[in-house]
Amino acid sequence: MADTRMPVTLLTGFLGAGKSTLLNKIIATPQTERIAVIVNEFGEVGLDHDLIETSGEEVLLMSSGCICCSIRDDLAQTISDLLERRKEGAFEFERIVIETTGLADPAPIQQTFLVDRILATTTRLDGIVTLVDAANGQDTLDAQFEAVSQAATADLLLLTKAELVSGEELASLHKRLEGLNPTADILRVDDAVRSPERLWGLSGLKQDTTPQNALAWMSRDATPVATFPQVTADPFSNLSGLARAQPTSTFSPHDERIATASIILDAPLEDAIFDRWLDTLVALKGRDLLRVKGIVFLKGIETPFVFHGVQHIFAPPVALRGWDKEDTKTRIVVIARDMTEAELNRSLDMLRAKRAIKQPPVFPGWKDVERQNWPE
Repeated sequence: MADTRMPVTLLTGFLGAGKSTLLNKIIATPQTERIAVIVNEFGEVGLDHDLIETSGEEVLLMSSGCICCSIRDDLAQTISDLLERRKEGAFEFERIVIETTGLADPAPIQQTFLVDRILATTTRLDGIVTLVDAANGQDTLDAQFEAVSQAATADLLLLTKAELVSGEELASLHKRLEGLNPTADILRVDDAVRSPERLWGLSGLKQDTTPQNALAWMSRDATPVATFPQVTADPFSNLSGLARAQPTSTFSPHDERIATASIILDAPLEDAIFDRWLDTLVALKGRDLLRVKGIVFLKGIETPFVFHGVQHIFAPPVALRGWDKEDTKTRIVVIARDMTEAELNRSLDMLRAKRAIKQPPVFPGWKDVERQNWPE
């Protein structure tokens, strides 16, 4: 069944990264589908006046047929009003693009689409595109943790001003961004301007998603990010798996606060084990979960499902129709702050090991997890 919800693309990037420049170029591109652009204030977005056909108090009609509106009360209400006016025939658009402020944390905006009753049924988050200034990106990532968070949560990273830096500097920034977010594609912004369709269809969570879409969403170039070996150390030495480990990053201290773990399991999971792992992770580290996503195969089911969450809010899972029945692997990617890959991988290993534990010991940090979450 086709997903008829309105796709929404979130455009993020630190101050001066070039979000407005990209929007102007996309709007002026003939092959761009009609979009509704939502900004905080018209004065901040810097839209090219040559592209503006008519102007109202809250809406600009662009000569390309696209529209631009500003947020007056709250985001959910602004989107609902746009959709209602589209339904009435006042506007025509096939997509919504939200340009955030440079300091915006993407997490609360993502949660809006999951918890708002109307938006959850009429829209879907189609992807997060983050612009990174190649000339100042390293310094910005060093100085601003918000910029690190924006890069870590993106589905697509676009490098702007690449012509202002050397090939060596660009390669260094590319490597750093890969370390922060190994599941995102990284392109030069010119590639996106030439082919605007590369900005769309980034999420694997739409109702009619295909196995190919889901795999591409999970990792760059539709290949596994990494397969981490089973932990050979005593699994009972750190029962939660979430005790703080020593940072190992060679970049800024901000980078050390971001960890990405990719877990690949060859055999289907027991549903109770998966539920308890996720419940434990959310209970102990929910506010620090920038993104959790995966393709999960549970014992006793024939079709895997795709899931996605931000902090403690998760979207309804989507069944993957047409999946290769020979492939029963579970793939999970977690991007979090103030955690490490080893901690995240130990957490899943802990859930396997503790099935034999009758009365687990009490330890710091476990007070937020109910005893009923432990297996009998």
